[in-house]
Amino acid sequence: MKVSVVGAAGYTGGELLRLVHSHPELDLVQAVSRRHAGRPVAEVHPNLHHLGLTFHPPQELAPVDTAFLALPSGASAELEAGVAELAGTIVDLSPDFRAGASSASGDVYRTGLPELYADELPGAERISVPGCMATAAILALAPLSKAGLVAGDVVVDARTGSSGSGAEPGPSSHHAERGNAFRVYKPAGHRHEKEIAAHAKVRARMTVTAVPSVRGAQVVCHVTPPEPVERRDVLRVLQREYRDRPFVRVVARSRGVHRLPDPQFLSGTNFVDVGCAVDEDGGRIVVVAALDNLVKGAAGGGVQSLNVARGLPEDAGLEFPGLHPA
Repeated sequence: MKVSVVGAAGYTGGELLRLVHSHPELDLVQAVSRRHAGRPVAEVHPNLHHLGLTFHPPQELAPVDTAFLALPSGASAELEAGVAELAGTIVDLSPDFRAGASSASGDVYRTGLPELYADELPGAERISVPGCMATAAILALAPLSKAGLVAGDVVVDARTGSSGSGAEPGPSSHHAERGNAFRVYKPAGHRHEKEIAAHAKVRARMTVTAVPSVRGAQVVCHVTPPEPVERRDVLRVLQREYRDRPFVRVVARSRGVHRLPDPQFLSGTNFVDVGCAVDEDGGRIVVVAALDNLVKGAAGGGVQSLNVARGLPEDAGLEFPGLHPA
């Protein structure tokens, strides 16, 4: 299956190049970047020196079976029509066609979240992957919502590393401003709230903090159940929901240093870890989820969704288990 990556110079684009190149059923044809056209890919992604690729401009996009779009907000909607003439399938990782987006084309896109939509993805020609923190929150909350364990609003406290801001530098990503900061940059009204509501069927109040790490996203979700519950009951709900899903691991240990999901052990992987705790009186459930924002929260989620859409093994090209220590 011939594949191009459009927007290949960004962090997500680089991860797509890495994953597609190592995929047993995909053939990486082009890395497309307007700004870096004509330059070696290794100048931007030094870990990919072995690919020997050069960036092509968008006007040289070759006919392919699948095009991954890893573009900033608004850019995918502008290029979609032209890309669709050359690619049978489009997997979009921008916000342009997600739940709550204003684009008129959004209704033809299926959601790239196989844990919830595995039955809707086969044969899909347009796939939109949810945002990284939205993916973590949705997978943390959807099973509880489905089981009737959510009463009222949910508070989602999200933390994200600097790569979530993209490869283009700005004042807030300058190391001197970011290095040791825990900056609450979106205390209310984050756009992911609409995605969480659409897919997890809950009303989420989200706060996002930029933390001094490069990769990783973690959400801590505070849920009020309709009546007191026990931790073991919540664990059963999570385990039952994800027992057949290859990339969701229920992590809630009673001993050890790392008892709940931590993104540092997920760098480079397509896993999302989900765990929980419950107050002694059973009146509050705390669900924690963690993932690599560039892989499961973006590039890996896109490859996983394409695998399902084309009838390939869901974990094809996504077997990397992570590192420890990290």
